[in-house]
Amino acid sequence: MKKILFILLGFISFVIGVAGFILPVIPGGPFFLFAAYCFGKSSERIENWFKQTSFYDQYVLRFKKNRGMTVKEKVRINLIADSFIIASIILVDILLVRILMVALALYKHYFFIKKIKTISQEEYDAQYAKIG
Repeated sequence: MKKILFILLGFISFVIGVAGFILPVIPGGPFFLFAAYCFGKSSERIENWFKQTSFYDQYVLRFKKNRGMTVKEKVRINLIADSFIIASIILVDILLVRILMVALALYKHYFFIKKIKTISQEEYDAQYAKIG
């Protein structure tokens, strides 16, 4: 029963992570990390499958190794996320929600600037070559 629960949670988290890859409003990385944890707890075979996916290489390994992101990646993610946040602020007519969305945007920018290490494209290419 416990293995089934971890498999189910892992696949749900993986699907949400993929949605985050397509819709940048949802942060995919944490969901891939949680999926990796769940798959690791559920089955060695499923964990090995997950470790073979490009999502694992691109998101989980970089998070696990705290390697950072390039300026281009940070700008792209922030611009896409900000466009969704601005659309939400315009479309939603509830003041509290608008305030929360502005707070979310400000925190997101703080997090990307202060908490996520910025690396050069050359450093990224060298690190990704080691991973891939």
